[in-house]
Formats: sequence, C-alpha cells, structure tokens
Amino acid sequence: MESFISDAVDYKGNTADRTRTGGWVAAALILGIEVCERMATMGVVANVVTYVVGTMHVPSATASNVTTNFGGTSYLLCLLGGIVSDTWLGRYWTIVIFAIISALGTCMLAICTALPQLRPPPCQASLSNKCEEANNFQMGVFYLALYVYGIGVGGIKSSISGLGTDQFDQKDDKEKAQMVYFFDRFYFIINIGALLGVTVLVWIQDQRGRTWGYGISLAAMIVALVAFLSGTKRYRYKKCVGSPVFQILQVLVAALRKRNVPFPSSVTSLYEDYTQEARISHTNKYSCLDKASIITEEDEKGSSTPNRWRLCTITRVEEVKMLIGLIPIWATTIMFWTVYAQMVGFAVLQATTMDRNLRNFEIPPGSFIVFLIGAIMVTLVIYDRLFMPLFKKSKRKQGILFNYVLFDKFTKNRNRSLLLHTRNGSCSTRGNKKIKYCQSQEGNQHNSSNKCIFLVASIRLGVGIGNAFIYAGQLDFFITQSPKGMKAIGTGLFLTTLSLGFFVSSTLVTIIKKVARGNGRQNWLPRSINNGILDYFYWLLAVLSLINLGFFLLCAMKYKPNSGENAENRQVDVHIPPNKEDST
Repeated sequence: MESFISDAVDYKGNTADRTRTGGWVAAALILGIEVCERMATMGVVANVVTYVVGTMHVPSATASNVTTNFGGTSYLLCLLGGIVSDTWLGRYWTIVIFAIISALGTCMLAICTALPQLRPPPCQASLSNKCEEANNFQMGVFYLALYVYGIGVGGIKSSISGLGTDQFDQKDDKEKAQMVYFFDRFYFIINIGALLGVTVLVWIQDQRGRTWGYGISLAAMIVALVAFLSGTKRYRYKKCVGSPVFQILQVLVAALRKRNVPFPSSVTSLYEDYTQEARISHTNKYSCLDKASIITEEDEKGSSTPNRWRLCTITRVEEVKMLIGLIPIWATTIMFWTVYAQMVGFAVLQATTMDRNLRNFEIPPGSFIVFLIGAIMVTLVIYDRLFMPLFKKSKRKQGILFNYVLFDKFTKNRNRSLLLHTRNGSCSTRGNKKIKYCQSQEGNQHNSSNKCIFLVASIRLGVGIGNAFIYAGQLDFFITQSPKGMKAIGTGLFLTTLSLGFFVSSTLVTIIKKVARGNGRQNWLPRSINNGILDYFYWLLAVLSLINLGFFLLCAMKYKPNSGENAENRQVDVHIPPNKEDST
C-alpha cells in the first residue's frame, strides 16, 4: 500500500503521508467543533423564543418568527459558506474563521442578556397585561448578536462534514469503509451536542441566567477551536478546484447564446473531451441545454483552449442536468422542515403555559425538545442496525429506490406526527384547555400535569422519528445523486430545504396573523398563545403536508437517475482542442 495520497496535501502543501495524516483522530478533532456548535445552537434556538416573549415582551407569533427566521438564515448561509470554501478559503480556514465569528456572536448574546439597558423593565404584577415591549434599539442589538452567531453557524456547517471526510482516502478500501462509518455516525454524534444543549445548557439558562448559558457556550467553542487548531499538522487538505456555481452558469450562458443554433444530426457531433476518465454519456432530458455543446464556426476559429462560456463538454452539460433533476425532490421535502420549525417555536411557548413539575424537578420549557432529539437518536441507531444491514444484503446499489422507500417512511411518519398535533390538541386551544384543566386540578395536579407532559412529548417523538428518516435519507440522496464535481452543491441543496422550511413557517405565521382575525372571529395566533385557536393552524399544516406528500410520491416515481457515468470511448469525427484545461 502506497504511503502517500495523490489527491491530498498536508499543512505544508506537500503530498499527504497516509501514516502521519488523516484517520479517526483527525476526524474526531474536527467533529468537536460541530458538537460544540450544535450544543450552543440548540441552547440558543430552544430558549430564544421564551427570552423574546418573557424578557423582551414580544407577541408570541412574532417570537416564533424570530426563531424560524434565525434558523432559516443560518441554513441558507451554509450554501454561501460552501461557495466561499470551495472557491477561495478552503474548508480548514472557513471553519477557523467562522468558528471565531460564532464565538463572537455568542459573546454578544451574553452581553445582550447581561446589560439591563438592552432589555425592557420587568412586568409589574398589577400590570401584567401592559408590559413594556422592547424598543427598536434593544431588538436591533439583539438581532445583530443573533445573526452574527448565525453567520458563524452557516460557515461551520458548510465545511465541517467535508473536511471530516477528507481525512479518509476513497481509493483505499480500509479507509473508504471508515468514511462510510463516519457518515453513518456523523448525525448521531452531533445530536449528542444538541442533547446537551436542550438539557444542561437550557437548565443553566433558566436557573442561573442566560449570561451563564451563553458564557459556557463561548468557553466550549473556544476549547473546541483550540483542539481543532492543535490537529493542524494531522489533517489532510484538498485544494480548491473552483466553485461548481461557475460550471452551472457556464452551461446556462452557453446554451442561451446558442439558443438559435440548430441541433446537429447526431449527438456524436456534440463536443466532448475523451481524454477525461470520468465522463457521463448523453441523455435526452432537458435537451435545450445540449446547445451548450454544439460546435459552431466561431468555436472552430477560437483559441486552442475552449471558451467555457460558449462551449461546454457533454459531461458538464449532463452534470447540470443531473442537478436540475434533483429540484422536484428538493422542492417536495421543504414542507417537512416547515413542520419541524414549529417544534422550536409555538411548541416551546406551549410548554411555558403548562405545569412542568415532575416530582420536585421543573422541566425548562426549552428542554421539551429533548423528546424530539431522543427520538432522532434512537431512530438513527435502528436505522444503522436494521436498514443499513438490509441495504448491504441487497443486490441493488443505493439509489433512488432505497431513498424512495426511506422517504415514503418518513413522509408517513411526518403526517402521523401532524395528526398527533391535531388529535392531541396540545398545540391548540383544545390542547390549551386540557393544559388549563390539568393546572386547575386540586389534589390531583401532579398526575394531570404528567398527562399533559406526555401529550406534548408524543408530538415531538413523532416529528423526531420523521426527522431521523428524512435527514439520513435526504442527505444520502443528494450526495449520491449529485454529480461528482457538484457534491458541495448537492449538500447545499439539502441544507437549503431546512432553510426554506423555516422561512415558509415564518411566512405562514405572518399570513395567518393578517388573514385569520377580525370580523368578530377569534384570532388564530394572538399575542398570548392561550387565547388563540392554534389547532386551526396545525390543521392547515396537516392539509398542506398531505398535499405535499402526493407531489413527492409523484416526483419520486418519475425520477430517473443518470446511469451513464464513465461512458466508453467512441471514435467520432468531432473537433477536440489540444488543451482542455477548465477555466472560469
């Protein structure tokens, strides 16, 4: 076995030595950053809605949008972070820079919660319905701190899994098996950080103060960053090869420029670089893009290096086609994350209205998410021990059939969880009546409280099971079905479904606030969550989810993966410039 890895370098820029770089030690140091980031993020997200309502005195619907907008922006910035990483900084420096930004944002949040000038005065008992709401300056400073932290989160998430997989050589059978193991355990490990965030960190925030909670998050990130930097000499690095965004734009621009050029009589007349080992054969779908591969007289008269903004290879065009083919599946997975967003919005606010005492311990409202995370972790173990062995015994390669079945499972779980929302009513006026009834019981309050707690827990369990299935299946689908040169974009597409799910949630809340009120009707989403009819809102989500499920099943059945990679060499009469170095 060769000691050096041809496609990786060490910190000095020399060819990486297999015996001195990479492996599980390097991967563990890298994962430490993500564990601390997830812990801090869940500590922020789980409790930000209670802080905005209880301390900043903002209406409940607005507070829910604060949470979902933050989550949506953070995940959307993952796509930007991936572009920056692939094009300029590289994964290592992207993680370092954005981890510092994340620590800065956490420090700003600690300051915001510590200074009395940055929050309104507490409500007086006699004037509980006339609390002074935070002014624009106070909310502006809080938003600034929150979104600085969000920028850091986006940059870290965009590169952490990529740098982790770089520590394993895909050309070596042993290390390739280890990389599969890394993928299988990645989501489980980072959920350990999430579990710490919604239990230990949330409890500290509620009992000792937000400043203590954010201070611990800051200290954890600094320790993780120091540990990450200590492994600099052990890491393997991949050189920046340019952003696939340029490739997509080149194909679109070239096709647009030649939109009036007639197609040749045979596809063998289209331009291809047959000296490249990894090629994709031509397909008939999205044929309008094939015009980017038509060779014109102007291309013949050009320089020896083809202008990629006028002429693209068949492989490049087919890679863009593969990416476009993922869009329908991508679009139909957004709705699940819209429902998931409510687990850190109204669901946390509901918990504040309940008697949360279990014996002598009071469960913090933000810690109710522990049921969701626990369901995710248990389901991931079952997925790893049951689904993966079944897949390995299958004669089929992992692809759309496996993911279709997986998606079918999680979409059913998703709608079951939505039906739990509406049936149990713990997230609605009906549920709030049960909670009020539980809290009003004399002599039997403990048992009633437990019943309400488990009602709320059942909702999170359903969504948690769906989350585990969709996250594992969706991430696997976008990575395996994306072309080799666009894995970063495929991962970015996956993360944008989470982002848009949060934004769709915010948009729905805004629309419902404006439409479902007035004319003598009770407001669905009033300032106080107990005075609304939140079950209507969740019925709306259930209906939209069922409609979305139908569209997903239709798109999944129509999806056909490209099976023509590494096409055979064909002797055809086609102009091939002598120097075909890609340029942007």
